[in-house]
Amino acid sequence: MSQSKPKSSRKSGASHRSTLSVQKTEIRINVYDLLPPGKFSSVLWTLGSGLLHSGVVIKDKEYAYGGHDRRATTGVYWTRPRMEPPGGTFRTEVLQGFSFLSEEELTAVIKDASEKFQGTAYNLLTFNCNHFTSYLCEALTASPAPGWLNRAAAIGVALPCVVPREWIAPPDHDTADGELVDDDEQDERAAMLRGSQSQDRSRTRSNTPGSRRSLASESWTGSERMLANGRDTSGRQMPPSEMAPVPSKGL
Repeated sequence: MSQSKPKSSRKSGASHRSTLSVQKTEIRINVYDLLPPGKFSSVLWTLGSGLLHSGVVIKDKEYAYGGHDRRATTGVYWTRPRMEPPGGTFRTEVLQGFSFLSEEELTAVIKDASEKFQGTAYNLLTFNCNHFTSYLCEALTASPAPGWLNRAAAIGVALPCVVPREWIAPPDHDTADGELVDDDEQDERAAMLRGSQSQDRSRTRSNTPGSRRSLASESWTGSERMLANGRDTSGRQMPPSEMAPVPSKGL
């Protein structure tokens, strides 16, 4: 009898270890430079600054945040990891840490973040993609993203007059593809900006004294009108990479 107890104990210990064996998921941050390649952007990058866009990589998806004019709709979307955003150049990948949440818990955290970061709330300086990255990283790893990631926005908030024009309005580039977190579309790659920009142009064209349908006649808020024209909630021009996709249904 006494010899069987250690075996039982070992089995119990193995079962206990198996129970404690939880899912371990790498959480990485992909960082992109939105300034045109050149000496200026290289110097700023070396100094730990620059106009940066970021996304959080969880398994095979990279989550990011941008603005759009669709009320009650998240601005959080996902793309393939390292798919450079419009006007962006990949700079580096940061291993933020590890999450030990289950698949269901990971999904719940992402959903919570998507509800908090609505497309119509986007602001280039105070509520941008890097704020989202830090929020999601802290929710998953208990540690916020590196402070240098959003240094340009911090400078802009403190001293808006010293932020170069190109930090606020980088040159236009082709669009990227992405998909909203809560989009019902089965297609893995929904159009990100091409559709929304064409809608914006048609809305702008229709906003004339003789048009039957103008922006003023729609029940849009001031922020939604600015977002429709590619501007954030403070009226600053948004980089193309910071424009989140809009739903393709119910337009």
